[in-house]
Amino acid sequence: MITVLCYKKCTTCQKAFKWLDANGVEYKERAIKEENPTYEELKTWYEKSGLPLKKFFNTSGMLYKELGLKDKLLEMSEEEQLKLLSTDGMLVKRPLVVGEKTVLTGFSEKAWTEQLLGKNSLG
Repeated sequence: MITVLCYKKCTTCQKAFKWLDANGVEYKERAIKEENPTYEELKTWYEKSGLPLKKFFNTSGMLYKELGLKDKLLEMSEEEQLKLLSTDGMLVKRPLVVGEKTVLTGFSEKAWTEQLLGKNSLG
């Protein structure tokens, strides 16, 4: 069972839920705004994901832009970035999928098919 951290009004999250349902993937939903990921959770997920930390930021979000993070992140340590992410769920890229062996940020049908269904996107 995976956990999907999401924001109900997010169209990408809505698309992701349709895909999960259509593919019979069991999941538990967690509202990212109300239940913001903690520093410890983010640190664990980041390390497990193998992704660059920038992939965890919602770069198209209003808060990201208001805070001018595009430039500021370059000067921040990983720890500072993780602490910042843990302050507001709206800074976190969504949907954020967390499974036993998988951490995915955003919705990519190709990546989700490979990671969650164990299928190569070609077959």
